Amino acid sequence: MTQENTQGARLVKLVVLLIAALLLFAPFLFQDIRSLEVAARICVFIVLVASYDLLIGYTGIVSFAHTMFFGFGAYGAAISLKQMGPGWDAVILGALAGALVSVVMAIAIGLLSLRVKAIFFAMITLAAASVAMVLASQLSHVTGGEDGITYKAPEIFKTATKLAVTEEGKVARILGVKLNGKLAAYYFVFATSLLLFLFMIRLVGSPIGTVLKAIRENEARAEAIGYRVVAYRTFIFCVAAVIASLAGSVYAIWLKYTGPETALSFTIMIDILLMVVIGGMGTMYGAVIGATLLVLAQYYLRDLMGSAAEALSGIPLLPFILEPDRWLFWLGIIFILLVYFFPKGIAGTFAEKGAKT
Repeated sequence: MTQENTQGARLVKLVVLLIAALLLFAPFLFQDIRSLEVAARICVFIVLVASYDLLIGYTGIVSFAHTMFFGFGAYGAAISLKQMGPGWDAVILGALAGALVSVVMAIAIGLLSLRVKAIFFAMITLAAASVAMVLASQLSHVTGGEDGITYKAPEIFKTATKLAVTEEGKVARILGVKLNGKLAAYYFVFATSLLLFLFMIRLVGSPIGTVLKAIRENEARAEAIGYRVVAYRTFIFCVAAVIASLAGSVYAIWLKYTGPETALSFTIMIDILLMVVIGGMGTMYGAVIGATLLVLAQYYLRDLMGSAAEALSGIPLLPFILEPDRWLFWLGIIFILLVYFFPKGIAGTFAEKGAKT
Protein backbone atom coordinates (compact mmCIF):
# COMPACT_ATOMS: atom_id res chain seq x y z
CA MET A 1 0.00 0.00 0.00
CA THR A 2 1.41 3.42 -0.92
CA GLN A 3 1.94 6.12 1.66
CA GLU A 4 -0.74 8.33 0.04
CA ASN A 5 -3.36 5.65 0.75
CA THR A 6 -2.52 5.21 4.44
CA GLN A 7 -4.77 6.23 7.27
CA GLY A 8 -2.26 8.85 8.45
CA ALA A 9 -2.12 10.52 5.04
CA ARG A 10 -5.90 10.55 4.82
CA LEU A 11 -6.10 12.18 8.26
CA VAL A 12 -3.68 14.90 7.13
CA LYS A 13 -5.77 15.54 4.02
CA LEU A 14 -8.94 15.78 6.12
CA VAL A 15 -7.28 18.36 8.39
CA VAL A 16 -6.16 20.34 5.33
CA LEU A 17 -9.68 20.21 3.89
CA LEU A 18 -11.07 21.43 7.21
CA ILE A 19 -8.62 24.36 7.25
CA ALA A 20 -9.54 25.15 3.64
CA ALA A 21 -13.26 25.13 4.52
CA LEU A 22 -12.67 27.42 7.51
CA LEU A 23 -10.69 29.82 5.33
CA LEU A 24 -13.37 29.73 2.64
CA PHE A 25 -16.11 30.71 5.08
CA ALA A 26 -13.90 32.79 7.41
CA PRO A 27 -15.71 36.11 6.73
CA PHE A 28 -19.00 34.51 7.81
CA LEU A 29 -17.65 32.44 10.71
CA PHE A 30 -15.43 35.09 12.30
CA GLN A 31 -17.04 38.47 11.78
CA ASP A 32 -14.38 40.88 13.01
CA ILE A 33 -11.59 42.74 11.26
CA ARG A 34 -8.76 41.03 13.13
CA SER A 35 -9.96 37.53 12.27
CA LEU A 36 -10.18 38.45 8.59
CA GLU A 37 -6.62 39.81 8.73
CA VAL A 38 -5.46 36.53 10.28
CA ALA A 39 -7.29 34.44 7.67
CA ALA A 40 -5.79 36.47 4.79
CA ARG A 41 -2.30 36.17 6.27
CA ILE A 42 -2.74 32.40 6.61
CA CYS A 43 -3.74 32.15 2.93
CA VAL A 44 -0.68 34.09 1.77
CA PHE A 45 1.73 32.24 4.05
CA ILE A 46 0.42 28.85 2.97
CA VAL A 47 1.54 29.73 -0.57
CA LEU A 48 4.82 31.22 0.62
CA VAL A 49 5.66 28.22 2.81
CA ALA A 50 4.60 25.70 0.14
CA SER A 51 6.80 27.44 -2.44
CA TYR A 52 9.72 27.24 -0.02
CA ASP A 53 8.97 23.57 0.56
CA LEU A 54 9.51 23.04 -3.17
CA LEU A 55 13.12 23.97 -2.47
CA ILE A 56 13.98 22.56 0.93
CA GLY A 57 11.52 19.67 1.08
CA TYR A 58 11.45 18.38 -2.48
CA THR A 59 14.88 19.33 -3.79
CA GLY A 60 17.04 19.76 -0.70
CA ILE A 61 17.90 23.39 -1.50
CA VAL A 62 18.45 25.54 1.60
CA SER A 63 17.82 29.18 0.68
CA PHE A 64 17.53 32.30 2.82
CA ALA A 65 16.47 34.49 -0.11
CA HIS A 66 12.81 33.52 -0.22
CA THR A 67 11.66 36.72 1.46
CA MET A 68 13.62 38.63 -1.18
CA PHE A 69 11.38 37.21 -3.91
CA PHE A 70 8.32 37.84 -1.73
CA GLY A 71 9.50 41.43 -1.38
CA PHE A 72 10.07 41.86 -5.11
CA GLY A 73 6.44 40.95 -5.74
CA ALA A 74 5.15 43.17 -2.95
CA TYR A 75 7.22 46.18 -4.00
CA GLY A 76 6.42 45.59 -7.68
CA ALA A 77 2.69 45.87 -6.99
CA ALA A 78 3.15 48.69 -4.47
CA ILE A 79 5.30 50.91 -6.70
CA SER A 80 3.06 50.29 -9.69
CA LEU A 81 -0.12 51.15 -7.76
CA LYS A 82 1.54 54.23 -6.29
CA GLN A 83 2.76 55.53 -9.65
CA MET A 84 -0.09 54.47 -11.95
CA GLY A 85 -3.04 54.65 -9.58
CA PRO A 86 -5.45 51.98 -8.32
CA GLY A 87 -6.17 50.13 -11.55
CA TRP A 88 -5.92 46.51 -12.63
CA ASP A 89 -3.32 47.49 -15.22
CA ALA A 90 -1.10 48.63 -12.36
CA VAL A 91 -1.71 45.38 -10.45
CA ILE A 92 -0.87 43.20 -13.45
CA LEU A 93 2.16 45.26 -14.48
CA GLY A 94 3.50 45.36 -10.91
CA ALA A 95 3.02 41.62 -10.38
CA LEU A 96 4.69 40.81 -13.70
CA ALA A 97 7.58 43.18 -12.96
CA GLY A 98 8.13 41.58 -9.55
CA ALA A 99 7.97 38.09 -11.05
CA LEU A 100 10.41 39.04 -13.82
CA VAL A 101 12.95 40.47 -11.39
CA SER A 102 12.54 37.35 -9.26
CA VAL A 103 13.22 35.06 -12.23
CA VAL A 104 16.32 37.04 -13.26
CA MET A 105 17.70 36.94 -9.71
CA ALA A 106 16.81 33.25 -9.30
CA ILE A 107 18.59 32.33 -12.54
CA ALA A 108 21.64 34.37 -11.56
CA ILE A 109 21.84 32.86 -8.09
CA GLY A 110 20.98 29.38 -9.36
CA LEU A 111 23.52 29.17 -12.15
CA LEU A 112 26.27 30.75 -10.08
CA SER A 113 25.67 28.99 -6.80
CA LEU A 114 23.78 25.70 -7.10
CA ARG A 115 26.98 23.84 -7.93
CA VAL A 116 28.51 24.73 -4.56
CA LYS A 117 27.90 22.91 -1.28
CA ALA A 118 24.64 23.55 0.56
CA ILE A 119 26.09 25.74 3.33
CA PHE A 120 27.85 28.04 0.84
CA PHE A 121 24.71 28.33 -1.27
CA ALA A 122 22.71 29.23 1.84
CA MET A 123 25.21 31.95 2.71
CA ILE A 124 25.06 33.37 -0.82
CA THR A 125 21.26 33.57 -0.69
CA LEU A 126 21.45 35.20 2.75
CA ALA A 127 23.83 37.82 1.37
CA ALA A 128 21.52 38.50 -1.59
CA ALA A 129 18.52 38.90 0.74
CA SER A 130 20.50 41.28 2.96
CA VAL A 131 21.43 43.41 -0.05
CA ALA A 132 17.78 43.59 -1.12
CA MET A 133 16.79 44.68 2.40
CA VAL A 134 19.42 47.42 2.43
CA LEU A 135 18.44 48.66 -1.03
CA ALA A 136 14.77 48.83 -0.04
CA SER A 137 15.72 50.93 2.97
CA GLN A 138 18.14 53.20 1.10
CA LEU A 139 16.25 53.86 -2.16
CA SER A 140 13.66 55.96 -0.37
CA HIS A 141 12.65 57.90 -3.51
CA VAL A 142 11.42 54.63 -5.03
CA THR A 143 10.59 52.33 -2.12
CA GLY A 144 9.70 54.85 0.56
CA GLY A 145 12.67 53.73 2.65
CA GLU A 146 11.99 52.59 6.21
CA ASP A 147 8.55 54.22 6.10
CA GLY A 148 7.44 52.06 3.16
CA ILE A 149 4.74 52.89 0.63
CA THR A 150 1.02 53.40 1.11
CA TYR A 151 -1.30 53.30 -1.89
CA LYS A 152 -4.83 52.56 -2.98
CA ALA A 153 -6.04 49.17 -4.16
CA PRO A 154 -8.43 48.74 -7.14
CA GLU A 155 -11.88 50.22 -6.65
CA ILE A 156 -13.58 46.87 -6.07
CA PHE A 157 -11.43 46.26 -2.98
CA LYS A 158 -12.32 49.51 -1.20
CA THR A 159 -14.37 49.04 1.95
CA ALA A 160 -16.91 51.60 0.76
CA THR A 161 -17.57 49.66 -2.44
CA LYS A 162 -20.98 47.99 -2.48
CA LEU A 163 -20.96 44.62 -4.24
CA ALA A 164 -24.73 44.37 -3.86
CA VAL A 165 -27.38 46.74 -2.51
CA THR A 166 -30.81 46.38 -0.93
CA GLU A 167 -33.96 48.08 -2.20
CA GLU A 168 -33.21 50.94 0.18
CA GLY A 169 -29.81 51.45 -1.47
CA LYS A 170 -27.82 50.11 1.49
CA VAL A 171 -25.10 47.50 1.17
CA ALA A 172 -26.58 44.00 1.15
CA ARG A 173 -25.69 41.46 3.82
CA ILE A 174 -25.46 37.67 3.91
CA LEU A 175 -25.56 36.12 7.39
CA GLY A 176 -24.83 39.56 8.78
CA VAL A 177 -21.74 40.11 6.61
CA LYS A 178 -21.63 43.19 4.41
CA LEU A 179 -21.09 42.48 0.71
CA ASN A 180 -18.50 45.20 0.32
CA GLY A 181 -15.00 45.66 -1.05
CA LYS A 182 -13.32 44.17 2.02
CA LEU A 183 -15.10 40.89 1.35
CA ALA A 184 -14.04 41.03 -2.31
CA ALA A 185 -10.44 41.68 -1.28
CA TYR A 186 -10.43 38.66 1.03
CA TYR A 187 -11.83 36.32 -1.59
CA PHE A 188 -9.30 37.66 -4.09
CA VAL A 189 -6.55 36.64 -1.65
CA PHE A 190 -8.20 33.27 -0.99
CA ALA A 191 -8.79 32.44 -4.67
CA THR A 192 -5.30 33.39 -5.87
CA SER A 193 -3.70 31.53 -2.97
CA LEU A 194 -5.79 28.44 -3.73
CA LEU A 195 -4.85 28.49 -7.42
CA LEU A 196 -1.14 28.85 -6.66
CA PHE A 197 -1.28 26.06 -4.08
CA LEU A 198 -3.11 23.70 -6.44
CA PHE A 199 -0.50 24.45 -9.12
CA MET A 200 2.25 23.39 -6.72
CA ILE A 201 0.35 20.23 -5.77
CA ARG A 202 0.11 19.38 -9.47
CA LEU A 203 3.80 20.15 -10.01
CA VAL A 204 5.08 17.84 -7.27
CA GLY A 205 2.76 15.08 -8.48
CA SER A 206 4.12 15.32 -12.03
CA PRO A 207 7.22 13.56 -13.43
CA ILE A 208 9.20 16.72 -12.63
CA GLY A 209 8.31 16.27 -8.97
CA THR A 210 9.63 12.70 -9.08
CA VAL A 211 12.93 13.92 -10.52
CA LEU A 212 13.21 16.58 -7.82
CA LYS A 213 12.75 13.93 -5.11
CA ALA A 214 15.42 11.79 -6.77
CA ILE A 215 17.83 14.74 -6.71
CA ARG A 216 17.07 15.32 -3.04
CA GLU A 217 17.66 11.68 -2.10
CA ASN A 218 20.84 11.12 -4.12
CA GLU A 219 22.14 13.91 -6.32
CA ALA A 220 25.08 11.91 -7.68
CA ARG A 221 22.88 8.98 -8.71
CA ALA A 222 20.33 11.28 -10.37
CA GLU A 223 23.10 12.87 -12.40
CA ALA A 224 24.58 9.48 -13.24
CA ILE A 225 21.34 8.26 -14.84
CA GLY A 226 21.21 11.31 -17.11
CA TYR A 227 19.32 14.08 -15.31
CA ARG A 228 20.85 17.56 -15.54
CA VAL A 229 20.77 18.31 -11.83
CA VAL A 230 21.78 21.97 -12.03
CA ALA A 231 19.16 22.64 -14.71
CA TYR A 232 16.39 21.02 -12.64
CA ARG A 233 17.45 22.79 -9.45
CA THR A 234 17.64 26.13 -11.25
CA PHE A 235 14.21 25.52 -12.77
CA ILE A 236 12.54 24.77 -9.44
CA PHE A 237 14.39 27.69 -7.84
CA CYS A 238 12.85 29.97 -10.49
CA VAL A 239 9.36 28.45 -10.04
CA ALA A 240 9.52 28.91 -6.26
CA ALA A 241 10.77 32.48 -6.73
CA VAL A 242 7.89 33.39 -9.06
CA ILE A 243 5.26 31.88 -6.77
CA ALA A 244 6.74 33.71 -3.75
CA SER A 245 6.74 36.93 -5.78
CA LEU A 246 3.08 36.51 -6.75
CA ALA A 247 2.23 35.83 -3.09
CA GLY A 248 3.98 39.10 -2.24
CA SER A 249 1.92 41.00 -4.82
CA VAL A 250 -1.32 39.54 -3.45
CA TYR A 251 -0.34 40.46 0.11
CA ALA A 252 0.57 43.99 -0.96
CA ILE A 253 -2.88 44.46 -2.51
CA TRP A 254 -4.50 43.21 0.69
CA LEU A 255 -2.44 45.38 3.07
CA LYS A 256 -2.36 48.54 0.91
CA TYR A 257 1.06 49.11 2.48
CA THR A 258 4.49 47.71 1.71
CA GLY A 259 7.64 48.27 3.74
CA PRO A 260 10.87 46.45 4.63
CA GLU A 261 9.33 44.89 7.74
CA THR A 262 6.25 43.53 5.97
CA ALA A 263 7.97 42.25 2.82
CA LEU A 264 11.71 41.78 3.27
CA SER A 265 12.33 41.27 6.99
CA PHE A 266 14.45 38.29 8.00
CA THR A 267 11.78 37.64 10.63
CA ILE A 268 9.53 36.49 7.77
CA MET A 269 12.21 34.04 6.69
CA ILE A 270 12.38 32.65 10.23
CA ASP A 271 8.60 32.29 10.26
CA ILE A 272 8.73 30.38 6.96
CA LEU A 273 11.36 27.99 8.33
CA LEU A 274 9.33 27.40 11.49
CA MET A 275 6.18 26.75 9.49
CA VAL A 276 7.96 24.25 7.24
CA VAL A 277 9.41 22.39 10.23
CA ILE A 278 6.08 22.36 12.13
CA GLY A 279 4.08 21.18 9.12
CA GLY A 280 6.64 18.80 7.67
CA MET A 281 9.15 19.14 4.85
CA GLY A 282 8.41 17.48 1.54
CA THR A 283 4.69 17.05 2.21
CA MET A 284 3.16 20.22 0.70
CA TYR A 285 0.10 19.69 2.90
CA GLY A 286 2.37 20.42 5.83
CA ALA A 287 2.59 24.02 4.61
CA VAL A 288 -1.14 24.42 5.29
CA ILE A 289 -0.89 23.01 8.81
CA GLY A 290 2.35 24.80 9.72
CA ALA A 291 1.27 28.21 8.41
CA THR A 292 -2.12 27.98 10.11
CA LEU A 293 -0.74 26.97 13.51
CA LEU A 294 2.06 29.53 13.65
CA VAL A 295 -0.02 32.47 12.42
CA LEU A 296 -2.77 31.63 14.93
CA ALA A 297 -0.16 31.41 17.70
CA GLN A 298 1.36 34.75 16.72
CA TYR A 299 -2.00 36.50 16.84
CA TYR A 300 -3.83 34.71 19.65
CA LEU A 301 -1.34 33.04 22.03
CA ARG A 302 -0.76 36.31 23.89
CA ASP A 303 -4.51 36.84 24.36
CA LEU A 304 -4.99 33.23 25.45
CA MET A 305 -2.24 33.54 28.05
CA GLY A 306 -3.78 36.76 29.34
CA SER A 307 -7.13 35.05 29.81
CA ALA A 308 -5.48 32.06 31.51
CA ALA A 309 -3.48 34.29 33.85
CA GLU A 310 -6.64 36.17 34.82
CA ALA A 311 -8.59 32.95 35.40
CA LEU A 312 -5.80 31.51 37.58
CA SER A 313 -5.12 34.74 39.47
CA GLY A 314 -5.81 33.05 42.83
CA ILE A 315 -3.14 30.39 42.35
CA PRO A 316 0.42 31.34 43.37
CA LEU A 317 3.09 31.63 40.64
CA LEU A 318 0.88 30.61 37.69
CA PRO A 319 -0.26 34.16 36.77
CA PHE A 320 3.41 35.20 36.80
CA ILE A 321 4.38 32.29 34.53
CA LEU A 322 1.47 32.97 32.16
CA GLU A 323 2.15 36.71 31.90
CA PRO A 324 1.15 37.68 28.32
CA ASP A 325 4.51 39.40 27.74
CA ARG A 326 6.13 35.95 27.95
CA TRP A 327 4.21 34.61 24.96
CA LEU A 328 7.38 34.27 22.85
CA PHE A 329 8.91 32.09 25.55
CA TRP A 330 5.91 29.75 25.49
CA LEU A 331 5.84 29.80 21.71
CA GLY A 332 9.42 28.54 21.81
CA ILE A 333 8.46 25.80 24.28
CA ILE A 334 5.55 24.73 22.07
CA PHE A 335 7.86 24.63 19.02
CA ILE A 336 10.39 22.45 20.86
CA LEU A 337 7.63 20.04 21.92
CA LEU A 338 6.29 19.86 18.37
CA VAL A 339 9.73 19.06 16.99
CA TYR A 340 10.25 16.43 19.70
CA PHE A 341 6.94 14.64 19.25
CA PHE A 342 6.68 15.25 15.48
CA PRO A 343 10.29 14.95 14.22
CA LYS A 344 9.19 15.02 10.58
CA GLY A 345 6.56 17.69 11.12
CA ILE A 346 2.91 17.08 11.86
CA ALA A 347 1.95 16.00 8.34
CA GLY A 348 5.14 14.01 7.75
CA THR A 349 4.97 12.17 11.09
CA PHE A 350 1.30 11.21 10.72
CA ALA A 351 1.86 10.01 7.16
CA GLU A 352 4.88 7.92 8.22
CA LYS A 353 3.07 6.35 11.19
CA GLY A 354 0.12 5.53 8.97
CA ALA A 355 2.44 3.89 6.44
CA LYS A 356 3.83 1.58 9.14
CA THR A 357 0.43 0.40 10.35
